[in-house]
Amino acid sequence: MLAANSRGLTPKEHVDCVSRVVRNADRLPQAPVPSVIFDSWRRSMEQYHLDPGSLQGPRILTEPLLKECRERAELFMRIASEAVGQLHHRVRHADYCVMLTDAQGQTIDHRVDTTIRSDCRKAGLYLGTCWSEAEEGTCGVATVLTSRLAVTVHKRDHFRAAFIGLTCSAAPIFDPQGNLLGVMDASALKSPDDRRSQHLVRQMVAQSAQAIENAFFMHSARQHWVLQAHSTPGYVDSQPDLLLAWDQDGRLQALNSKARLALRRRFGQVPAHIGEVFDLDALRAVTDQHAQQLHWLGEPAALHVRVNAPRRPPVRAAAVPQVDARVEEHLRLAVRVKDRNLPVLVQGETGAGKEVFARQLHAQSARRTGPFVAVNCAAIPENLIESELFGYVAGAFTGASSKGMPGLLVQADGGTLFLDEIGDMPLALQTRLLRVMAEGEVAPLGAAKARTVDIQVICASHRDLAVLVSQGSFREDLYFRLGCARFYLPPLRERTDKLALINRVLEQEARNSGVTLGIGEAALQALLGYAWPGNVRQLRHVLAYACAVCEGDTLQLANLPVELRGKQVEALAQQSASPERQVVLDALIRHRWKPLPTAQALGISRATLYRRVNQLGIDMPRKQ
Repeated sequence: MLAANSRGLTPKEHVDCVSRVVRNADRLPQAPVPSVIFDSWRRSMEQYHLDPGSLQGPRILTEPLLKECRERAELFMRIASEAVGQLHHRVRHADYCVMLTDAQGQTIDHRVDTTIRSDCRKAGLYLGTCWSEAEEGTCGVATVLTSRLAVTVHKRDHFRAAFIGLTCSAAPIFDPQGNLLGVMDASALKSPDDRRSQHLVRQMVAQSAQAIENAFFMHSARQHWVLQAHSTPGYVDSQPDLLLAWDQDGRLQALNSKARLALRRRFGQVPAHIGEVFDLDALRAVTDQHAQQLHWLGEPAALHVRVNAPRRPPVRAAAVPQVDARVEEHLRLAVRVKDRNLPVLVQGETGAGKEVFARQLHAQSARRTGPFVAVNCAAIPENLIESELFGYVAGAFTGASSKGMPGLLVQADGGTLFLDEIGDMPLALQTRLLRVMAEGEVAPLGAAKARTVDIQVICASHRDLAVLVSQGSFREDLYFRLGCARFYLPPLRERTDKLALINRVLEQEARNSGVTLGIGEAALQALLGYAWPGNVRQLRHVLAYACAVCEGDTLQLANLPVELRGKQVEALAQQSASPERQVVLDALIRHRWKPLPTAQALGISRATLYRRVNQLGIDMPRKQ
């Protein structure tokens, strides 16, 4: 429980203040708080029915859910990490905690000094805390999520009394398509009462958010032409204001938020082609050697710009399918179905990537800017799944939170709800879900009336729902509603993009381990030849283990779990007794495992030596 402490303000006084302002807004000449704060107060009270006197801290994700959130945001976190650390270094001496949240307001990274760590944790400034407006009311992160603007929520600006001792300055971070990636926040437990004292901190937070946004842009647009621009030449490289990316045909593919705003102000909308923004001949004359001046099309105003050519991907020896053709076609059709507000059913073996498919479907659909809420019906105990899905009001049952909970259906409002393992949902809840899909209304446990929601549903199951219907454990009407748009994901052993998947997952897991790894031929053949009963999920676990135990810069067969080695292990056992292996091993030992003198002594090249070492199953302890 958190203590309210802002100039001695009690929770009751805070409740009276917020209630008076919201209820008498029409009679007040001017609200005592900024309009963005007042609008949030009104939503918190009238739409979310939150209690301004509540002293309860924010909801905290369980360890598995937090791990899942951080895995989904791994690239975002990695790119943002340096800027998060730099901001904390700038504000730490004033006892600020720095937090990075995802687009749902869930804290996925934070920095805080050990001297105030305990106090910050008690105040909710901690990894895994959730700051949506529907749950916590007016606060720094929630106000950014709703306004998409940099804000300061200072002390009594907070809706709930639990947080009126805090000051929070936060700013949005957008991806190159204009979708919200997350929020950067700097919060302090103590600060002066004057809101103006936070002006400098808010500027620093906004600059850090812009730096992350630009870094994410440059990473995402590296295969396109990129223009960096600033009104001052010295800032073109270090702090560009505007970033634009276009493809070989001149079609604009990405913009940072400042460029998007500038183009809308100048042209009334975002143009589709770079030739609508700058003269193409003048643009071609600009090189990436140094910053030059470039005029807006048809206007005297000029910018200092640098144009960077696309970074070419490495040439592959042979074309490898990057996505299985069946999965690609399923995704294309599923997007068309989903954008017509029809439910989608994804089927496939356990671990085949049904949730990954659902996230890709959401990201390519018309609702990509809305929330994506995933629920595993098999992972939630049957006695809790109803309250998790539909939420509850305060006092609905023994042990219920004193402020209630909106439920996952409400959290998915305006976006996509993914129900994994729908076949494990109890029959009674299937009836309620069918009503939500038909009527678009959710009634939380204990609520007197239902609330309207706008959601699209994607369901998934590894079980045959038709069989469950015949057994009486799945509603036939729900099955028919879901079964019209059914997409089957092939198991990993049947996919044509297996090599691309292995390379992609290895790169991700190696990055998570902080290393860069290649893969030996024997290990690769073992991975390609394995049956993968656990599908993509098993592949990820296997490569995570291999990255953890690998001591060199190349993942070898010996680094794989024993069940994957199979016939390769038997072949290596036979090779271990071969005369050739003994000759190579003796030479390596004689030359202290140094590749070049060993290769010279054997009369072969160093590349040939490495190839024979791999073929003969010899571990080189100094290879790293």
